[in-house]
This record gives sequence, C-alpha cells and structure tokens, in this order.
Amino acid sequence: MKKINLIIILFLSLNSFAQQVNNKIKLFENDLNHWDKSKNKKWSLKERMAFHEVNAVSIAVIKDYKVEWIKAYGYADLSEKKLATTQTLFQAASISKSINSLGILKLIEEGKLGLDDDINNYLKDWKFPYDSVSKGEKISIAKLLSHQAGLSTSGFAGYEKGKDLPTTIGILDGLKPANSNPVHSIFEPGLKYQYSGGGITITQLILENITGEKYEDYMMMNILTPLKMHNSSFNQPPVKDKESLLATGYNMGNEVEGKHHIYPEMAAAGLWTNPTDLSKYIIETQLSLLGNSNKILSKVMSEKRVENNLGVFLDNFSGVKYFGHSGGNAGFVCYYIGSFEDGNGMVVMTNGRSSMLLDEIVCSIASLNNWKNYPLESKKESISLTIRKESKQNIDKGIELYKNLKKNKNNEYNFSNESELNQLGYEFLNEKKIDSAIKIFSLNIIEFPNSSNVYDSRGEAYFNKKEYLLSKSDYLKLLELDPTNQNGKEMLLKIERLLKK
Repeated sequence: MKKINLIIILFLSLNSFAQQVNNKIKLFENDLNHWDKSKNKKWSLKERMAFHEVNAVSIAVIKDYKVEWIKAYGYADLSEKKLATTQTLFQAASISKSINSLGILKLIEEGKLGLDDDINNYLKDWKFPYDSVSKGEKISIAKLLSHQAGLSTSGFAGYEKGKDLPTTIGILDGLKPANSNPVHSIFEPGLKYQYSGGGITITQLILENITGEKYEDYMMMNILTPLKMHNSSFNQPPVKDKESLLATGYNMGNEVEGKHHIYPEMAAAGLWTNPTDLSKYIIETQLSLLGNSNKILSKVMSEKRVENNLGVFLDNFSGVKYFGHSGGNAGFVCYYIGSFEDGNGMVVMTNGRSSMLLDEIVCSIASLNNWKNYPLESKKESISLTIRKESKQNIDKGIELYKNLKKNKNNEYNFSNESELNQLGYEFLNEKKIDSAIKIFSLNIIEFPNSSNVYDSRGEAYFNKKEYLLSKSDYLKLLELDPTNQNGKEMLLKIERLLKK
C-alpha cells in the first residue's frame, strides 16, 4: 500500500512540475514582454517575430543544470513551408568562438600549447607578420581568445555556395578568393580590447599545425562528440546528410542567396548547431566550474576560461556572474547565456537578423525563471522597424514619419541608438537602393554628428555610387573623429588611387 501511495505522490509531483512548465511556456508565447510594466500592449511571440521579420526561433531553457524545455517556432524555410523543429540546425556564427576555445584550451591542458607563449612558436605554415605597430610586444593565444591582440578584421561576410573558397592562410593574408582584408596589427597587443575574428582564425591554423588534423575533424572528435553534440559540425560546406536539417537564412525577410553562406573561417563563424546541442555545452561548462565534470576541461581551466573571457564574455550583475556569447552571420542571429552559479541559462537561435528580438526573448525567460540579479531593462520600440515599411514605399515619407514620431512620441521609440538608422541604411545599400541608403545615412549624421561610424556608413554608400569626392569627404571626417580607424585609412588610399586614374 505504501508503494502505491509513493507512486501516486511521484505522479502528482511530476504532473504538477509539467503544468508549471507549460504555464511558463504559455505566458512566454502569449505575452512575451509580460515582465515589462511600461508596455501598454500585450505582444505574442508570433507578433514580435512578424514585427522583427524573423521566420524561425528555436529555444532551449536551462534550469537547475538541466534542460527545462526546448521548443521551435516558425519556418526554417519560408518558400518551402518547412517548419522549424528542435532538430533544425542554425549557423552559430560567432558562438563558434566559444566552442573553438574549448579545443584550444584542451590542447593547452595537454601541454601541446602554451597560453602565454608567442603564437609564432606554434605556427608552421605561416607566421604572423609582426611590424612596428606591435612595438615588439608578442601576441599570445590568450590575447587572441580574449580579443586583446590588437588585430584587424572583426568579422567575415561568408561566401556564396558554389564560389571558390580561400585557404586559411589565404584568409589571413587577404589573398583572393578571400573577401576580407589581411589580418594585421592595428595597435600594440595587450593595450585594449578589439574584437577580431581574424585573430580567432589564427587559432584555427594553430590547431591544425599542432595536431596535423583538419580543424573540423579535430573539433568533431575531441569536443563535439564528448559533449554529445551529435547534430553539430564545423564542416564548411555542411555535410550532405545534414542538409535537410539546415535553416535558410534571411536578412530582414530577404532570403540569403543560396539559402546560406559558407564560412571557411570555421573557428570564428563556421559552427552549425541547434539549441539542444548548445545547451549541453552550457551545462558542461557550469558543471565543470563546480568541479563536477571534466569532459573537456578541468575546473581550474574552466574558471580561467570564463574569468578571463577566453572565448566567452563574462558579465557581473551586482555580484552574480553570467557567461555568454552572441553571433551573427548572413541571415542568422543567435545568443546563449549561462549563470556561473545556480544552473540557469538559455540558447536562442534565429534565421533572421534582429538582435532586438533576442533581447526580448532572453528577458522574458530570465523573468520567468527568476534569474538572480539579471537586469530586466525596459526597451523602447525600434524606430527603424517602425518606419521601415513606409520607407520601402517612399523614402521621403519614411523620413517624414521618423521626424513626426520623434516630435510627438519621443518616449515610445528608440531615437538614442545610431545603429537603428544605420541598420536600415545598410538594408537599402544591400538592395542596391543607394540613393535611399544615402538619405538614411544622412539623417543619421544629422542625429549623431559626433559619431565616426555614421560617416563611415555614408562614405561607403557614396563610394558604391562612385561619388568619390563625397566619399572622401566622409572618410576624412571619420578620421577627424577617430584618427586610428583602419578602415577609414584604407578607404582613403583606395579613393585616391581611383581619383588619379
């Protein structure tokens, strides 16, 4: 009789837990910004996805060092009406850097690499070209992983399917068919933080030189498989048997040419995965920090990794630490976060380009699971998305709407972030609507006259229109505001060569 009673109690307990989780999911889906009392309207997840033009969202929520729930929404491919599932694979983009750091730090724990040694000690096929800019200071693996190496090349655009792909050395030297500039010093190593996907690509070459293996093979055997991330892969292009699981990328509703880009810069941007697999990585990191697991790294190395931002970014919210990383490739944006203690976290992956939607999702989950000290900050509505439809139909009317909203509803919309208009301007630029892009960038310059970035953007638009004198003027202003800006210097040299022809 006692045994039957225990079974009934267990059943009721499990049923109650399941109901609690279902209630959370319903609130998340039906009132995404439930925690934000400044909002006058309830927005469902589906409505917010439509507003941000994101076709698919896939989520894994972690609580008490376990996956609490996993769910996918929307379409992995809109034209094919292919629904997203929890198995759908997304490009992890810069989240790849977190997994890459596991591979590098594992080699360090095995004594095959030194964290603080000169990287040229381990590079065989290519050596980093130190010059006077580095002032004799050597670059270490620790500096590469923490973006303290003072290097150029923040990110990569990827390559259309079917196009010739550069080698890793070709990428580092900026040699065709590479579509990025050479990776070189822009200031003294260790001086300050400067995000560099180029620096992470150097670690890709180091790994291959030291192990004698292809990067993707080493990472599969030594990192992904031990973590049981069985659906994940660094292969570029993706392996054939995973093609049916791949999400199609979209830039503001427009399908990426060929459905997705190829990223031979695997360590920096090449991982294909899903929230289910990434949650295993987060939980392993959390357990390793506790000293309860060492599938990849020891407790000491995991602590060093997180505390020193070696492939992750550490946030400290009033004494409570969280580690995480975001990512953005052509047509994909994603984010993960895990608590240093307490076993909370989540992964959200999308086949759109809206980081603002990710912010809403993370805050919603953080509120539902009572993440300790996590900052739930009310966000104003995106002004660029609000005027986007009008601007697409008539750019002048879109700008007029912007001005009216700023005058009459300034507190409701985000007018304080220059990236709002910049993102819209680049959307027009990518669509070859250069005049519309220039009008948006010009408005941004009026709004943010002391920002070097806004002149950089309009200078690029004028350059694409072959208005070289106007482009030159903007890049000169850029360098007046930011004398060390390498892109500005390179663009001025390029413009001078064209003007002399």
